[in-house]
Amino acid sequence: RQTRSLHSMKRARMNRRDHMGPLILRGAIVAALATGLLLGERLLPYFTSQSSIIALAYVVTTLVVMIQRRTSPPPAPRLRGAVTFWLLTTALISHILNNRGESPLPGLVVADPALAIDNWGLFLLHYVAPGLVLLDWALFGPHGIVRWRDTLLWLLYPIGYGVVMIARGALLPEINVRYPYPFLDPTLNGVDGMLLALLRVVVMLAVISLAVVALDRLSGFVSRRLTAPSIDPAAPPSTASAPSEVTDH
Repeated sequence: RQTRSLHSMKRARMNRRDHMGPLILRGAIVAALATGLLLGERLLPYFTSQSSIIALAYVVTTLVVMIQRRTSPPPAPRLRGAVTFWLLTTALISHILNNRGESPLPGLVVADPALAIDNWGLFLLHYVAPGLVLLDWALFGPHGIVRWRDTLLWLLYPIGYGVVMIARGALLPEINVRYPYPFLDPTLNGVDGMLLALLRVVVMLAVISLAVVALDRLSGFVSRRLTAPSIDPAAPPSTASAPSEVTDH
């Protein structure tokens, strides 16, 4: 009975330790997203604002569920994959297409305080929060639940966003932030140029979504290898006693 009690206490300590890592990391994600949304002007037509609000709502819900159930696995793992993909889309589209791969760090120390605050907010949303979400996706399970075909559902939101923003800009030419991103603006390079730019973006999104699933597969494989019971190669193999042969004399 005493041995069973000791095992229960040890298991409870391990569960608390395994629970704290995801809790701290997801708390940091909430802090990064909330601070980034509050610093500067965040307009709803931008994909950055929308995806960050969705991610914030999901991670806050995850923290509430974790605290109530005292478990680390988040709810709705497939939605978690979608949120990870959408934030990575925000990060890579911003860095590669909008900023042309330039470092965001000089913008954090500009002389204008208002511009510096706005740049800090964008830095949290475009770099810090996606990086933390990607780390959470890689380190903590459950792994192996999302499927390759889930990427088709994940793509519906950014593609639908693009269609709505183009139609919105065409129907409401006087609206504020008519085309949030240059690749959605047909007035820059014509309709053909816009369609070509959109095709490149969709291909990029498809690659990102597949990479998210591939990382999940890799993380699950590594986790299984690390938690698999080790076998001492020097230990003699266990042999079961063979039944004695009975002969008829």
